[in-house]
Amino acid sequence: MSVAFTKEDSAETASETLLPDRPVSPHPNLVTEAGLKALESELQQAREAYEAAQKIEEVNERRRQAAIPLRDARYFAARVRTAEVIAKPTSTDTVAFGSTVTFRRDDGRVQKYRIVGEDEADPKAGSISFVSPVARLLMGKAVGDVVEAAGQEIEIVAIA
Repeated sequence: MSVAFTKEDSAETASETLLPDRPVSPHPNLVTEAGLKALESELQQAREAYEAAQKIEEVNERRRQAAIPLRDARYFAARVRTAEVIAKPTSTDTVAFGSTVTFRRDDGRVQKYRIVGEDEADPKAGSISFVSPVARLLMGKAVGDVVEAAGQEIEIVAIA
């Protein structure tokens, strides 16, 4: 085999295995207790995937298979290290981190979300990040308060 092909393969492999780090949010890394456990679990899974990749004999394939788990392990290690666990709110008087808030939009839709950390937010599953525009508008507000979001009024109908 020509040396040119070997170098090309090596350059190609290097570009596949040198993945940029996942972006880390500039916001404080606030998490719920469940959110911290999820971060720790993700870190463990990334480490296990990396260890499994290290068992691959072929060097280029080992590098390819290890690239994503290594990047994820760096990300989740940083997120676990910087996590600030916020206790569940003791009051339901106002919307706070960890609150579940139900609100009604102008069009009659009623939505319910729990306000959580960025890594644990999943709107389809009923949770939004505390830095999301809607969460920022709702934080500190009480039942009956109305805020404007994207040209619509949102009225808080319940806080749990």
